[in-house]
Amino acid sequence: MRLEGKVALVTGGARGIGKAIAFAFAREGANLVIADVNIEETQKTCSEIEALGRKSLGLEMDVTNYASVEEGVNKILDKFTKVDILVNNAGITKDNLLLRMKEAEWDAVLAVNLKGTFNCIKAVSRPMIKQRSGKIINIASIIGIIGNTGQANYSASKAGIIALTKTAAKELASRNINVNAVAPGFIQTEMTVGLAEDLKEKMKAAIPLNRFGSPEDVAQVCLFLALEDSSYITGQTIVVDGGMIMA
Repeated sequence: MRLEGKVALVTGGARGIGKAIAFAFAREGANLVIADVNIEETQKTCSEIEALGRKSLGLEMDVTNYASVEEGVNKILDKFTKVDILVNNAGITKDNLLLRMKEAEWDAVLAVNLKGTFNCIKAVSRPMIKQRSGKIINIASIIGIIGNTGQANYSASKAGIIALTKTAAKELASRNINVNAVAPGFIQTEMTVGLAEDLKEKMKAAIPLNRFGSPEDVAQVCLFLALEDSSYITGQTIVVDGGMIMA
């Protein structure tokens, strides 16, 4: 129960990696705020968290809109009076080759992934500054480090998150707020389940541990960054990829 009494906000937390992170926090005693555009899935996840004996709040939040984010944070403060942990997990992909990519595809991915992360950091850092404590964890990607064909928008957004993490860490350090990023590699999700077996094997061959990661692999790193155990770590990007892009 190392997070007992803490309040954590997880964006995009209704399913997948975000849900795994939320449950990792809940199992350690945290109360959870799940923010997502899918309110039905959000409420379902909140019910599962409450079944563990934790308090929860589900928010239908558009992270691209600062007013929506600010309204959500105010609801959190009304119910819980504070925000201790923020996980910026909300993200989308709209893949296309650079020369074929539509402006709308570029704008949508940058708006959700990068602007959304900025909006949430800005809104949540205000109460964190007042309480002089906080943990902010941004979900980046190895694609933001190495790039990937057909993902100019996604790679740019995730690289931007890494740079934003460093700047926020420097600006907020004096208020005892830690800001770090986690960069997953290939994680076993609904997307990877549907891939052809030969493609899966080809992808695994590029991973020294020879397996895809699980959402829980990412969640456990986020849990460490949310704990006081990591109080002297800030501005860092921790790669969770089975050794795929080790320097």
